[in-house]
Amino acid sequence: MKADNVIIMGAAGRDFHNFNTYFRGNPAYRVVAFTATQIPDIDGRVYPPKLAGKDYPDGIPIYAEEDLPELIKKHQVDQVVFAYSDVAHEDVMHKASLVAACGADFRLMGPKTTMLKSKRKVVSVTAVRTGCGKSQTTRYVAKILKDAGKRVAVIRHPMPYGNLEEQAAMRFATYEDLDKYDCTIEEREEFEPHIDENIVVYAGVDYELILRQAEEEADVILWDGGNNDIPFYFSDLHIVIVDPHRPGHETTYHPGETNLRMADIAVVNKIDSADPAKVEMVKEAVTKYNPEAKIIMANSPIAVDDPEAVKGKKVLVVEDGPTLTHGGMSYGAGIIAAEKLEPAEIIDPRPYAVGTIKDTFAKYGHLSKLLPAMGYGKSQIEELEETINSSPAEVVVIGTPIDLRRVMSLKKPAVRVRYDLEEIGTPQIKEMLEKLL
Repeated sequence: MKADNVIIMGAAGRDFHNFNTYFRGNPAYRVVAFTATQIPDIDGRVYPPKLAGKDYPDGIPIYAEEDLPELIKKHQVDQVVFAYSDVAHEDVMHKASLVAACGADFRLMGPKTTMLKSKRKVVSVTAVRTGCGKSQTTRYVAKILKDAGKRVAVIRHPMPYGNLEEQAAMRFATYEDLDKYDCTIEEREEFEPHIDENIVVYAGVDYELILRQAEEEADVILWDGGNNDIPFYFSDLHIVIVDPHRPGHETTYHPGETNLRMADIAVVNKIDSADPAKVEMVKEAVTKYNPEAKIIMANSPIAVDDPEAVKGKKVLVVEDGPTLTHGGMSYGAGIIAAEKLEPAEIIDPRPYAVGTIKDTFAKYGHLSKLLPAMGYGKSQIEELEETINSSPAEVVVIGTPIDLRRVMSLKKPAVRVRYDLEEIGTPQIKEMLEKLL
């Protein structure tokens, strides 16, 4: 029988994982291309032959998603697999309609065909949207496991924006490891907080290879999800974070709703800064769509290392990039912290933006008085640095999970905003982890 020609739509993460776990070495299919979106400058590459396998001696080309209709026609494509996250349900169906109109089948892949089984216990932390609070929850869970005497390896959802072959399986235990792999700001935001707690982090492209390496040095695998994607591994305990700042999003974004329906625990985060009515809306959604899930209420306490430096000053707030861009948020922890500290002014950075930073503001029109920490490559980090230094700010409020001063030279004083997870009442996550172990 003729193999089906397949295109996988992605964003340099889930798309590669679906290929590795299901399509690589599968004689029923021929993957003719990947398409890429969401992340700047990730198209125009090739998924390398070493990762693609013997059936692809030239590798697999990666095109911009805009080329999809032409690619379907050129390659007589039978199936298009949608394989990226944090996309509104309506937008997913628009893409499905486009694919169908071009004559191909549209496919979503679930756990049975994409999840791997570990010989260790696996705890997964996911979310219904980007920016719900996965990072602080993962840190919280990692500390509980470590305090219980367990060896923990965090495996982070992929962010392979550089040389894919070199990034197949990366291990991060020190800041030098971050430099070794030329990590982007987005990667550093996810890896550094774990390294600071002496917890090893794995990430890359080939998540079977990564899992087997991590199992050799860990008692528990902690899956640290990206965006609102579902885990790459079958989980013994699945935690999903829901956000009362965006009620309704828990059931209107793909595949965040899948996480909500699959989870054992639903953490309603940011109670301390959310409208109580919206908190109730989110709780009702959890009860309706996953009545078996344990609901845990949590605050996201925010601290500033030098609050007096902000009062009465012109400040520029820099926030986590993915949360503000495809995550759709118009503010983050930095803005919440700055507004409480009585600055003279929170500066609009748009007049000072250059290069791709300026393009980001044009693409995401909901952003105004804050600067997304875009840093997907050296040149973009330089543009972010120039944007910050060109502004009339007297103080920079860094609301990102890492200290930006480690990767750029700021000509202005800066303060850092930190945020953690704080369960309300009895620490129930600890109790459930103890039962698991």
